[in-house]
Amino acid sequence: MPTHRASGTVASIGYASGPLYFLERGSGPYVASGNPATEAERLTAAITRASAAVAELMAVAEPESAAILEFQIAMLEDDSLAEPAFAAVVRGIDAATAWSAALAEHIAEYESADDSYFRARSADLTDIRDSVLRALSGIKSGRAPAGAVLYGNDITPTQFLAMDWQRGGGIVLKQGSSASHVAMLARSRGVPMLVGVGPIEAANDDLVLLDAEHGRIIVLPDTEAQREFLKASTAHHQLLNLARSQVRRSATTSDGEHVDVFVNIAEPVDVDTIDIATCDGVGLMRTEFLFTRGLPDEETQYRAYRKVLEWAAGKPVTIRTVDAGGDKPVRGYTIDEANPFLGLRGIRLSLSRPDVFRVQVRALLRAAVHGELKVMFPMISLAAEYRAAEVIFREEAVALADAAIPHRMPPLGIMVEVPAVAIDPAPFRDVAFFSIGSNDLTQYVMAAGRDSGAVNTLGDVRHAAVISLIRSVARFGEVNAIPVSLCGDAGGDPAVIPLLIGAGLRALSVAPAQLPLAKAAIARTGTRDSSDAAR
Repeated sequence: MPTHRASGTVASIGYASGPLYFLERGSGPYVASGNPATEAERLTAAITRASAAVAELMAVAEPESAAILEFQIAMLEDDSLAEPAFAAVVRGIDAATAWSAALAEHIAEYESADDSYFRARSADLTDIRDSVLRALSGIKSGRAPAGAVLYGNDITPTQFLAMDWQRGGGIVLKQGSSASHVAMLARSRGVPMLVGVGPIEAANDDLVLLDAEHGRIIVLPDTEAQREFLKASTAHHQLLNLARSQVRRSATTSDGEHVDVFVNIAEPVDVDTIDIATCDGVGLMRTEFLFTRGLPDEETQYRAYRKVLEWAAGKPVTIRTVDAGGDKPVRGYTIDEANPFLGLRGIRLSLSRPDVFRVQVRALLRAAVHGELKVMFPMISLAAEYRAAEVIFREEAVALADAAIPHRMPPLGIMVEVPAVAIDPAPFRDVAFFSIGSNDLTQYVMAAGRDSGAVNTLGDVRHAAVISLIRSVARFGEVNAIPVSLCGDAGGDPAVIPLLIGAGLRALSVAPAQLPLAKAAIARTGTRDSSDAAR
């Protein structure tokens, strides 16, 4: 078989070479008993075994991995998840069919979500489904050899965590998403990963070269391909080692301009593995993690926010109010909508449910005394939305003062992700800061879902229209003394950073694992040359 090449989207930068290993999710045949009582007992036992297996893996997992597995255990222990399956068993359906059908609706709901955090949960639910099915059929998961390049439609968190990535290897997915939990884990551990590659001409155990810097995979490489791969991978590793050795340095362009580099975090446990000396603070703390099991109380939220503020040791922490909506299901909060991507989400939903929003506001006001908190509102379209949210903050501050509860009013800013705001930011002159959400801004400007493989090439932040809007917002902020940062995935992409600096941005927020290469990219960038490139 001759050398075969394929390309895809980089989800985690790096290089790997090794045997190709086809991911399989098959559970094996299931032989039904024909007795509803027996089927119910089998399903109960399978759920228990699956939960125990996840708990065993969680016991030796790192903090960020343990948090993902904790969700799976919580779902397996949630009786409401299995209720439809047991009801079907009573009607005479076998345990395996009943369980698959019960999970299918949940998986589809999460897969359709626009928000990356909730969409990532679909892989967790698929993992839960398959682990129970394997327990029912008595089939154990196959384990890939060390150093293998995993290939399949998608990969579950437990499949990822079962690999010893210290011995090399990588991931190539036919579909997949760069915003999935596994992609985030891959970036945090430096595991090279490509998504959206589609079918490739290869067989199990074929030697492959994975170039997850330029987005390509080479099957059965010839001598020339191996030589080019070695040259590129060596250069990358030399750059990465240098960048890591200098990550505690302040980020400065080649012509001496300082650039603030913050980190994005999904939940408080993320900071346990981040050295605060390597960054300028937190540019985006998501709060959706608090709502995955329903509506959190004030104390739970306060403790989560306080942990991150105290870790930051006086550096700014920007926390985003909950960005849930019709496309991101939260029990007792969200609603079903025909077009959830453009529906009641973000600040729109928060303002429609002040009872829920005020709980979060009180927790944020109380936590503000423990550090330099900044709060931003997602999916802002109108100045009236910002003012309504600000009023609620001020009302709750008065209530806390009357009750003699320590609190502080933080600066309030907005996410710039709705094109209307980027086109005409003038109504927002009184906000404390802007944070550009490049992921949503790009998909709304280009009318291309950011995780749809079919339109993947359209959703490019480097498109002139998107860069033009970013430049316009940066200029408006400079003229009106409003700080402007960017917290989307583009901020950590070395290939995009020169364009962002050229557009006038001097503050970026990136995934923690992207800090070294992001700072290195800034150091290689001259503001004058990048300004020309961004035009």
